Amino acid sequence: MTGEMTFAEGLNRALSQAMAEDPAVLVLGENIRGQGRGEMRGLQDSYGDGRVIDFPISEAAMTGFGTGAALAGGRPVIHYQISSLVFPSFDQLVDQAAKLPLMLGGQSHVPVTYLVMGCGAAGGRAGQHSDNPYPYLIHAGIKSVMPATPADAEGLTLSAIREDDPVAVFVPVRLMGMTGPVNESAGAIPLAQGIVRRVGSDVTIVAVGHLVHEALATAETLAAGGIDAEVWDPRSLLPLDRDALIASVKKTGRAVLFDDSHRSCGFAAELSSVITETCFSVLKAPVKRVTRADVTVPFGQAIEDEVLPDRQRLEQAIHTVMAWQ
Repeated sequence: MTGEMTFAEGLNRALSQAMAEDPAVLVLGENIRGQGRGEMRGLQDSYGDGRVIDFPISEAAMTGFGTGAALAGGRPVIHYQISSLVFPSFDQLVDQAAKLPLMLGGQSHVPVTYLVMGCGAAGGRAGQHSDNPYPYLIHAGIKSVMPATPADAEGLTLSAIREDDPVAVFVPVRLMGMTGPVNESAGAIPLAQGIVRRVGSDVTIVAVGHLVHEALATAETLAAGGIDAEVWDPRSLLPLDRDALIASVKKTGRAVLFDDSHRSCGFAAELSSVITETCFSVLKAPVKRVTRADVTVPFGQAIEDEVLPDRQRLEQAIHTVMAWQ
């Protein structure tokens, strides 16, 4: 049976289902009993103070607590209200949670999920409200996913909670109110499983998170001019569905990467390398990247717009690769 729900409801359903299935699942965060942006609605009423725990304002403390809880048999979900709050937690994330299973010789796992709210800049707020830190955690070897639809919000979060390794779920909060179809029996979506959002034959657009919807809109605009673009959503950033990515690019012969992280050492840089190494013989044009600039996001809407990837830059990049014969 298929119905409709919002992105926030998808997250909420995943958390509710995981907590109902497994008493080891608990949620930690700051002011999460206030129900967040809807993703926490009803959890405290249903599962009580022992499993929905409001922490003092110390991200390092709650992240370290989560690692300890995971080592002791729990499956904690750590909720960060904005993306930049992973930075005060970095030692606990990178030096502890990511490394302890190996340091302990595989005797223990760290099944902790990091629910990172934010994931992008908007509204000219700059400061601590505009970061997209998933490349940092990918570099640290932490499994990372970014859903772009309500169904994926539910399915990827369920998979993350069930993993025996740390997993970061990066949530584009600008999508929280969007609605979309959800199959009531779909369940978890495995990691390392990308998806074609739009089938095309001329160029592959690889789009991440909230940019998936910008890519789809751009593809429809281009179709009116005779360019048939395929839109591929990785969903899982690490591990990456390399085979599906390669298959799409080999089919179209062109690739434009649309990613809201920095150009240097960003996620698009890794995708570009994968494509170049594996698809070189069939590429009809150089791989193009449309990313944010290698700067801290500045304060103010007008100047913020200058450093972020957008539909106009994406369309220009596609016309550039299509000009190659």
